[in-house]
Amino acid sequence: MRRAAAAIVLAVALPACRPVRYEPSLATRPYPQELGQGETIQVQVLNEGDVMVVINATPRRFENVDVWLNQRYLCHVDRIAPGETRRLPFELFWDVRGEGPNPGGALRYFQPTPIRLAQIQLDAKSPLVGLVAVPMERELNVK
Repeated sequence: MRRAAAAIVLAVALPACRPVRYEPSLATRPYPQELGQGETIQVQVLNEGDVMVVINATPRRFENVDVWLNQRYLCHVDRIAPGETRRLPFELFWDVRGEGPNPGGALRYFQPTPIRLAQIQLDAKSPLVGLVAVPMERELNVK
């Protein structure tokens, strides 16, 4: 009976203790540093633990774009409509090494990844479009 209980505890606890989200098959391309950033628009980005909330307060429509988080993590988005609020789970973001940002939650191993910089990449040649990252109180204490 004790062995079965110990096996259950290990099966649940070990995946939660993984230090870094790592999946090499999901590796993306590197951050396009050479493009720089052009305008910053009134699209707010908030961190809700394991989700990035994108609030498009503009009349602009974005289709088939890439959202960059902290100049490292990439998520492809099919569309962000004018006035739309999109919820992008952190599990969709990956970097060039196949690592993902640390989501929030009670069983996390590391501090959650704060949203410091969010940008939209429209295409392969245009400058990136900056978004307004709104820090949550818990993010202000992350070092």
